[in-house]
Amino acid sequence: MKLSIVLSTHAAQFQAVAFKGDFEANVAKIAGWGYDGVELAIRDPKLVDADELERIIDAHHLVVPAIGTGQAWGEEGLSFTDPDSSVRLAAIQRVKDHVPLAARFDAVIIIGLLRGIVKPGVAHEQAMEWLIAALQECCAAAAPMKVRLALEPINRYETTLINNVDQGLELIERVGAENMGLLLDTFHMNIEEPSMEESIRCAGDRIFHFHVADSNRWYPGAGHLDFRSLLEALFETGYDGFISGEFMPMPDADTAAHQAILHLRAIENALS
Repeated sequence: MKLSIVLSTHAAQFQAVAFKGDFEANVAKIAGWGYDGVELAIRDPKLVDADELERIIDAHHLVVPAIGTGQAWGEEGLSFTDPDSSVRLAAIQRVKDHVPLAARFDAVIIIGLLRGIVKPGVAHEQAMEWLIAALQECCAAAAPMKVRLALEPINRYETTLINNVDQGLELIERVGAENMGLLLDTFHMNIEEPSMEESIRCAGDRIFHFHVADSNRWYPGAGHLDFRSLLEALFETGYDGFISGEFMPMPDADTAAHQAILHLRAIENALS
């Protein structure tokens, strides 16, 4: 089982990023707990020194399985479905800007709330058309560098655009790109999926990345989700990517990260 945890390269407002601040110190701690990788949350790749990122990550024998783009929405309001065409174009360009860095690390680019919401005065189908067109453009830009995009179904309280696996698979069909897949997140799935295990099996080989957080968005083991059952279903699909922790830094970031890996490694041992 390959385990990673979300790490922001800069200060961020998003609360479900456990680690922010001193990047090198955080990487060292994450490696010390036994994680295999760090999922990087990057608002704008132009603001990071790729050589320095790679130096620090390599020094601690970690890899980068995915790059999160959500801060572009949270900090700047960029999205694929904004009524303002200049905002939509900026969101598309931001994803294109991530492609070289993603290629360098062989990382998936995550599309979370960068997809946007249906804003007042915009019809749902119009927002979907903007979303599909944006994803098609981004996938086309990423394909020559063998970079994949993973859209995350997000619960209804945060957006009305793609809340569950069925909607995500339908979106993939409409986008029509081989490098387009899904990121499944157990926190959102617990809200939206009638059977989380069945939805995982249904997504199958379109699962490009996988987030874990418990029912309360704390670390795995702090709520009521059955992670053994969920991970068994995931591995039945043939998934061999990373299991990445994206949860609240509760009661604090260090405790959350440590407890998460203890819980997940215990499940790994039970399954082996």
